[in-house]
Amino acid sequence: MQVHNTHSDGLKRVFTVVLPASELDERLTGELATIKDRVRINGFRPGKVPVAHLRRVYGRSVMADVLQNIVNETNRKIVDDNGFKLAMEPKVDFPEEKEQIEAVMEARGDLEYKVSIEILPQIELKGFDNVSLTRLVVEPTETEINEMISNLANQNRSYAAKEGKTVKVADGDRAIIDFVGKIDDVAFEGGSGTDVPLVIGSGSFIPGFEEQLVGGKIGEERDVNVSFPEEYGASHLAGKAAVFHVTIKGVEAPAETAIDDELAKAFGLESLEQLRERVKENLSGELNAMSRARLKKELLDQLDKDYDFELPPTLLEQEFEGVWQQVMSEQAQTGKSFEDEGTTEDDQREEFRKIAARRVRMGLVLAEIGEKAGINIANEEVSRAVMARAQQFPGQERMVWEYYQKNPQALNEIRAPLFEEKVVDHIITVAKVTDKLVSRDELIAADAADADDTPKAAKKATKKAAAKKDTDDAAGAEDDGEAKPKSRAKAKKD
Repeated sequence: MQVHNTHSDGLKRVFTVVLPASELDERLTGELATIKDRVRINGFRPGKVPVAHLRRVYGRSVMADVLQNIVNETNRKIVDDNGFKLAMEPKVDFPEEKEQIEAVMEARGDLEYKVSIEILPQIELKGFDNVSLTRLVVEPTETEINEMISNLANQNRSYAAKEGKTVKVADGDRAIIDFVGKIDDVAFEGGSGTDVPLVIGSGSFIPGFEEQLVGGKIGEERDVNVSFPEEYGASHLAGKAAVFHVTIKGVEAPAETAIDDELAKAFGLESLEQLRERVKENLSGELNAMSRARLKKELLDQLDKDYDFELPPTLLEQEFEGVWQQVMSEQAQTGKSFEDEGTTEDDQREEFRKIAARRVRMGLVLAEIGEKAGINIANEEVSRAVMARAQQFPGQERMVWEYYQKNPQALNEIRAPLFEEKVVDHIITVAKVTDKLVSRDELIAADAADADDTPKAAKKATKKAAAKKDTDDAAGAEDDGEAKPKSRAKAKKD
């Protein structure tokens, strides 16, 4: 077998592999001999089938296995002999002429094919002596804890029906309503509801809806005129004027909710003190996550300045396509064009290609750092992450678990961020990190300042990842599965 490097261009390599017909014939004969004792052919005793007959019956199928073995062997040889790290799986190109293919399959002609590969760049790692980071440390204040507990109390507030013919809807009341929404006098999907409880002033519905119910009486019908926000999630409704025909079926006044042990028990805890600790713990977790994200961005920003090397073209293109699909999906959902955003597709393609290049470059740097530091992800860590993912789909846990177990690529998508976070942790332990005690507002302001450095379109494409937490999360309470008012109709604010 002869293997020659016939083309080099940056990180691209092309090798030509030549295997003479005599070696092909030898390999084919050897493979046929190994199956001689296993096959059963009428007219021959086991193990007595002539190799020539086996070749006529099984020659082509066995040759296919021989060729696959040659390809695998050659790919390993190319990588091992040259010390390459592959960016992508090798691309193999066999001859296309029918006569050549037939000659190879029958071991009558030489096998010649090409192997195209892309290799990872050699990265000379720098030390972390020049990496200086500031970690913003925030402790929840008593005011913030009390405010969250007050929100939980309001969320758990009970309501009692108002009695009397002159009862009217007031701010803070809970109205029980039926409604049908129309645009241009045509009802639209998701714009109706029956016996929907709506707390006036909660902001659960689109702007302007709740205020128009104030003063309404039980049994009264009202037309509520509103306009969907320009940034409304459903693009076919965004910015459009709508009329909701509303029937007020009941009015309930809020009862006083005491902040005591009984409130804690409503969230599955034993005492108010335990509730305070849980709220503090979860607020701290939220703040620490924000601080960690900012610290990681600061670290990557510094690493990005320290490293500049050629990127594997296909790897970069794949990353860009993934990012660009997110942009296109965002546009499809909002109905906005590049012109609406004051830019052009060409400008945004260039902008997002830079983002993709940074992602690939930082991914390669972190991978090299992790490899040199001997960082590994244990199977137990991956299993815990998969279980956490499965728990996000109540009732489908087993199906999600089996999906990941049967899909190595999906499993790698779980493993990769675990590895990245471990590498970041490793760098933080050896870099110079200064803790700075700040307030929650200062942390949010710093986070907003970081966001201002992000390209406008990039912020739009990724903003949905920062999902707003419910106050239930702050208390660690479990979802009771009951449909909340915001999920009852698309006419309401997302």
